[in-house]
Amino acid sequence: MRVRPTVFPDPEALGHVLAARIATEIADAARDGRPYVLGCPGGRSARSTYAALAREVAARRLSLGHVVIVMMDEYVVRAPETGRFRRIDPDLPHSCVRFGRAEIVEPLNAAAGPGRGITPDRFWVPDPADPGEYDRRIAGIGGVDLFILASGAGDGHIAFNPAGTPADARTRVVALAERTRRDNLATFPTFGGLEEVPGHGVTVGVATIRDLSKQVVMVVHGADKAATARRLAAADRYDPGWPATVLSDCAAPSLLADEATGLTAGHPAPDRP
Repeated sequence: MRVRPTVFPDPEALGHVLAARIATEIADAARDGRPYVLGCPGGRSARSTYAALAREVAARRLSLGHVVIVMMDEYVVRAPETGRFRRIDPDLPHSCVRFGRAEIVEPLNAAAGPGRGITPDRFWVPDPADPGEYDRRIAGIGGVDLFILASGAGDGHIAFNPAGTPADARTRVVALAERTRRDNLATFPTFGGLEEVPGHGVTVGVATIRDLSKQVVMVVHGADKAATARRLAAADRYDPGWPATVLSDCAAPSLLADEATGLTAGHPAPDRP
C-alpha cells in the first residue's frame, strides 16, 4: 500500500515525536508485564530519535529492564584462521555493535539510572555464524514491537539488503553493493576511502522486517535523501530494485520525513520516479 508521509520541520522535531511514541509504548509494555522489542538501525537517520528517547526516558523516569534492542546489521570479515565470516571488532568506529552500545544503549541506561537499564543479554546483533537463528530468536520473543527503518540515499538499500533483494530474504551474510559502501563513507567519516569499507555484512532480510515486525517507521531526512523520500512515498508494493520499499508491505507502516526531503504533508504522494 502507498504510505502517506508525515513531514516535520527538521530531524530534531521528527525525532522528538517518534521518541515520545516509543516511550509511551515502553511504558505500556511495562504496565502489561511484557517485553518491548525495538528494532534499530545504525548510522545517521535515527540519531535524533535516539537522543530524544533518552530525554523521554529521563523525563518520564522509565525503567528499561524489559526493553530488547534488535540491531539490523553488522560488517563482517573472514577470520584468517578459519576462512569463515565473523563480526568486525566492536571497538572500531564503524562497527554497528559499537554504535548500538555507545549511541543507543549507554545513553538510555544513563537516563534510566542504575539497575533500571537494558541488560547486555537484551542487546541483540545478528551472528554470521548462524544468521537464521536471529529470525528464530526474534520470532520466539513475539516479534519486534516497532522497527525503526532507514534507507540508503543512492540505491534504496535497507540494512545491508542490496538492490535486487528478493522479497523472501531473511537474515544472512551478503556482499555489499558499491553504492551501499559509498553511502557508508558519509555515515562513517572515519573511513579513509572506499577500500576501507568492508565488502560483506550480516543483515536482517526484508522478509525479517516485514514478517516479524508489528509496526515499522521509516525515517528519512536531509536533502540528500530527497530521491529516496519520493521513491518511498510513491511505492505501493515491494520493489526489489529499491529494497526500502518493503515499507509498503509491512504491518502498520509510517513514513516520517523532514522538509528538506521536499515531501509535503497533506498532499498526495508524488508519482513513482
